[in-house]
Amino acid sequence: MPVSLFDLVRLHAPLRAEIMAVLEGCLDSGRFIQGPAVEKLEAQLATTCGTPFAVGVSSGTDALLAAFMALEVKPGDEIITSTYTFFATAGSIARLGARPVFVDVLDDSFNIDPQAIEAAITPRTVGIVPVHLFGQCADMDAVLEIARRRGLWVVEDAAQSIGAEDRGRRAGSMGAMGILSFFPAKNLGALGDAGAVVTGDAALAGRLKVLREHGSVQRYAHEILGANFRIDALQAGFLSVKLPYLRGWEEGRRRNAAFYHEHLGRLSSLRLPWEAPNKRHVFNQFAVRTPRRDALRATLEARKIGCAVYYPTPLHLQPCFGELGGKPGDCPVAEGMSKDSLALPMDPLLTQDQLALVVSAVQEEMAH
Repeated sequence: MPVSLFDLVRLHAPLRAEIMAVLEGCLDSGRFIQGPAVEKLEAQLATTCGTPFAVGVSSGTDALLAAFMALEVKPGDEIITSTYTFFATAGSIARLGARPVFVDVLDDSFNIDPQAIEAAITPRTVGIVPVHLFGQCADMDAVLEIARRRGLWVVEDAAQSIGAEDRGRRAGSMGAMGILSFFPAKNLGALGDAGAVVTGDAALAGRLKVLREHGSVQRYAHEILGANFRIDALQAGFLSVKLPYLRGWEEGRRRNAAFYHEHLGRLSSLRLPWEAPNKRHVFNQFAVRTPRRDALRATLEARKIGCAVYYPTPLHLQPCFGELGGKPGDCPVAEGMSKDSLALPMDPLLTQDQLALVVSAVQEEMAH
């Protein structure tokens, strides 16, 4: 493929010797669950996210589930979140018997609309889960003010936004907890599934560590009902190798975004994502919007240029949430995005020639 959406082989090639040394060290140690490799990664993540504590877990989805369990979410609780996000955000709420309450997003950022949050609060509401979508933080000042005033907790879904900033604060550091995903295609990706929860609350961090070990503090003595949320030592070691390179990769993504803005910004039929004031966007995705989305997608695919639709159906319209009563028209901004958004290649190592191929294909289609 001339231009991949994201090329993991190219990303890892320069790190191969470091990666193989860590993998061999893990194999030779015989310590595959928990241990020093996990402790090292947790310390690195806490520093990266600007939080006192980080707890490694088995996936981004399990990070959400563990965070909600640490907050003792129970059946009947209502948790407000964005309808325009990956399924895990709401699926983890529903798995605990709680009710995800879906609200619309802002037209200019893909992120949750604070005014919609305010309107959705009921006596059953216990928390808010803003999603920092595509690499940019939600309006956290507004979200945190609503939560403070209404007595609600906030868990940040920062699965796509490690390293992003809002007024100097790192994604994941502003609420009670922040969750991270290390799915391979994320800005910091593992060899498979892995995740983490970051927090400034020592009690929550301690509870998370118990929850990930089947609720056990001492072997075979289970204080609370937990689960197997442990991160593998192999994944932790792999991520520890990659983490020092994260900032450089973020700058590569930001350069790509600047190139797209320079060469596509004047196309009247194309809306580009932008970096809001006082924020630092890390561009996990570069999602453009156009009424010609399907035609543009066909053109890019014909030229073997990677692209993807995130997300074709908002969560309030997903069949598994049908009993919640969501219907077309409930969240018009998100529904519009599902019809007109398309992610362009956002590999941090894209060459100028590859970027030029993407730009040329987009310009040609938009000229029709």
